[in-house]
Amino acid sequence: MRFIKVANYIKNGLLALVLLSLIMACTPTKVVAPEGWEVLWHDEFDGRKINQDYWTYDIGGWGWGNGEAQYYTSRQENARIEDGLLIIEAHQEKFEGSYYTSARLKTQGLQEFQYGRIEARLKVPSGKGLWPAFWMLGSNFNGENWPDCGEIDIMEYIGKEPDLILGTLHGPGYSGATGISSWNRQTYNIADEFHTYAIEWDENQIDWFYDGQLYHTVNKADVGEREWVFDQPFFIILNLAVGGQLPGPVALDTVFPTQYLVDYVRVFQPAD
Repeated sequence: MRFIKVANYIKNGLLALVLLSLIMACTPTKVVAPEGWEVLWHDEFDGRKINQDYWTYDIGGWGWGNGEAQYYTSRQENARIEDGLLIIEAHQEKFEGSYYTSARLKTQGLQEFQYGRIEARLKVPSGKGLWPAFWMLGSNFNGENWPDCGEIDIMEYIGKEPDLILGTLHGPGYSGATGISSWNRQTYNIADEFHTYAIEWDENQIDWFYDGQLYHTVNKADVGEREWVFDQPFFIILNLAVGGQLPGPVALDTVFPTQYLVDYVRVFQPAD
């Protein structure tokens, strides 16, 4: 009888743990806004599937204007939610004429934002030839009007320089290699841990932050007589590119599959 009672205690204890886990999984994350801000929109990736009211996909493998090597898909192999994280996973595989697959998620046509604080907590993958990014395009983007639509690169990481983060602004007359950029170097491999990346954006200026520290500012005066196109709505993009003009070729020792992890994406507006 004693053994039966002990077994029941263990069984009941395990059941309680399972129920507690389910309750915690179903409880929305309470987001605390930074001082002076209030929550406008967020995705904590706490659900079981990627929220189709928030995110859609770019699909294809034509290089995306940068000579990239991957084919972007909407398959779960390349983009899914696990344990409260969005996982964007690149594979080395032949697919639709490409030799790598990955994913590029965007809020285009679903969620757009004009001004505020846009922030994400991310863990980038390591390896030469990898190019994870967290960025925005003007909502009037039609596939042909870049850079006139405007582009805000909140975070770009190129695996061949593991201590470096890039924050860049692209617009008409200041795009590509002439974009207004800041190279933010650290004393460690950024891919080893999660870090937070953010911009604070108003009609006249954009500030870039890494783990809460301001490192780059661009304002209207910095673009001179060129057009300031950052006074309109933008949408958010998260992607993991493989190869391309900026990161260079994939190294033989770069390990696949490799994961770009997103803990959350949050948008705040100034508090009244």
